Amino acid sequence: MSLLQVTDLKKNFGKENAVRGLTFQLEQGKCVALLGPNGAGKTTTLRMLAGLLEPSSGGIIFNEQQGVTDYRKWLGYLPQNPTFYGWMSGQEYIRFVAGLSGMEQKEIGRRTEAVLEKVGLQDAAKRRISGYSGGMKQRLGFAQALVHEPKLLILDEPVSALDPIGRREVINLLREIRQETTVLFSTHVLHDAEEICDDILVMAKGRLAEQGSLSSLREKHRQPLVIVQVERERDALTWLDSLKSKPYVILADIKADIAELTVHDLGSARDDLMREATEKRIPLVRFEAGSSSLEDMFVKVVSEQ
Repeated sequence: MSLLQVTDLKKNFGKENAVRGLTFQLEQGKCVALLGPNGAGKTTTLRMLAGLLEPSSGGIIFNEQQGVTDYRKWLGYLPQNPTFYGWMSGQEYIRFVAGLSGMEQKEIGRRTEAVLEKVGLQDAAKRRISGYSGGMKQRLGFAQALVHEPKLLILDEPVSALDPIGRREVINLLREIRQETTVLFSTHVLHDAEEICDDILVMAKGRLAEQGSLSSLREKHRQPLVIVQVERERDALTWLDSLKSKPYVILADIKADIAELTVHDLGSARDDLMREATEKRIPLVRFEAGSSSLEDMFVKVVSEQ
């Protein structure tokens, strides 16, 4: 079932076309990653979907309800850089947010306790937010976005400012949340998308460059790939540079002592390269044979725009 339908969505700032005619839909229960380089229009798009920015044109239909212009009560939103009242405790802040959402007073206490436990802040609930770490503040942001039990959770770069420990905490939290609600999050960290998402939207220069399930996009853009790294010796580097002329090489990216070779047939390319390296006594540092990654797909799709 479609939860959100977006049709020809556009946003102009003066003469600048920030978002240029996006059309896509989000299926209920899915976790969707919005990928794109800086300046692609991801934040502008999420702000429009969250009802915080008026589109220049286009349509947004939530839960197949035609004519409903204010659907924000069904959304949870976490901006890239959330701000809090540092003098409040985590518990006070969530109670405050719950009240703003229109929640009945008898529900506020129950939901506040439940959501702080979900994000792992129950033991810090009565501490001032000013004393929270970056990871704790991000989890508090999740709590405020979830307290009213939204149908769709929209997150703008939820892990970009975190250290590795904080990032891991948030990724694990997202794994739990996606079991209960539909999630749309933007990121430029492709590994995060691979870990937890079902579907992918790729933006470039304000346009939707690619979309589909993670598995289908992997299959669509999968290409045999061989990575060869040699020691920095003259003969080895000369041999490495010569690989670009091999008949089975489609594309060669050679930088200093390492070559990434997109090939026609992985098996024959691998065997030929290993045989030649052995015969010529090339000092290999690294040799990998596999297929292109999500990052390779991302770079290819974005560069074509």
